[in-house]
Amino acid sequence: MEPAPVDVIVIGAGQAGLSAAYHLQRRGFVPLSRASAVDQTFLVVDANPEPGGAWQHRWASLRMATVNGIHELPGFAVPPADPAAASRDILPAYFAEYEERFALDVLRPVQVKAVRRADDDPRGRLRVETDRGTWAARFVINATGTWTRPFWPHYPGQERFRGRQLHVGDYVSAEGFRGERVVIVGAGVSAVQLLDEISHVADTFWVTRREPDWVEEDFDIPARVAAIAGVEDRVRRGLPPGSVISVTGMHWTPWARAAETRGVLVRHPMFSSIEEDGVCMPDGTLERADVILWATGFRPALDHLAPLRLRTPEGGFRVENGRSIDEPRLFLIGYGPSQSTVGANRAGRDAVRAIVADPVAIAA
Repeated sequence: MEPAPVDVIVIGAGQAGLSAAYHLQRRGFVPLSRASAVDQTFLVVDANPEPGGAWQHRWASLRMATVNGIHELPGFAVPPADPAAASRDILPAYFAEYEERFALDVLRPVQVKAVRRADDDPRGRLRVETDRGTWAARFVINATGTWTRPFWPHYPGQERFRGRQLHVGDYVSAEGFRGERVVIVGAGVSAVQLLDEISHVADTFWVTRREPDWVEEDFDIPARVAAIAGVEDRVRRGLPPGSVISVTGMHWTPWARAAETRGVLVRHPMFSSIEEDGVCMPDGTLERADVILWATGFRPALDHLAPLRLRTPEGGFRVENGRSIDEPRLFLIGYGPSQSTVGANRAGRDAVRAIVADPVAIAA
């Protein structure tokens, strides 16, 4: 069976994907389900059964007052919400209303298995193979984010630990740790936020690979521009984007200050191995643990792009202005410098601008 033709397919309906869909529609593209034979078409597919992107999977205690970097989708502001409301209740509902308001016709749940070239023609189509069918697209806008790929570092003895190990992506609330000894691994915003939260009900022990570089200055516009420029340079050269903290340093958040005030913001060096009942520190001492919480970040969910053979020996993708340098029919948004919510909005807009400005492909 021949794959169904579509001009642009957007993979992922989080912040970046919905932004791209909005701008495609504004530029005259029509959802494939509503299109006539003469329309330029787009299709948004999403792996989740419901709208909301990664927000629907966030922990229950993450409130609207404490979410990091909320930004409205283009054309429709986030409705007013109680600061104490759970973000996983408010934001998925906002995404759902957004999809309905702009009639984006997101197809879900769809698991994308592979993206490959249909033939050797560099201006031909890309085949997007899924569990719901195959499409032949002139352009692919990949907006799959990172939430589905939690990063678990490996340490000796990990498999013999008798307690619980979980990733921040599995976290629900501090109540699940009441009265326990919890080793929290990681130097990012989530690690510090959960350290502050869990330390109210449990004995916490915080470890990081490097001493945190605490930045006293506000993360102002010049600092943000410099940070984004650093990540842009990395992805242009095909290097992995790196963590936000590696670029920006650790900025003082309200929960970091709160943890410091209560005396629980105490960093320890990374353990050297994991034992049955705890972790072995570099000096040979054993720190008892009931739980190890890995707040070690996520990696881009890009395995479905493997048939395109774009990954560099360094492990990244060569991307400039959101567009693959080595496969110009592919855009990677929400990747590298566009991983923030503000950046994702802009990346969606810029990808559509580039597609509209590519008359050879669209006119083909």
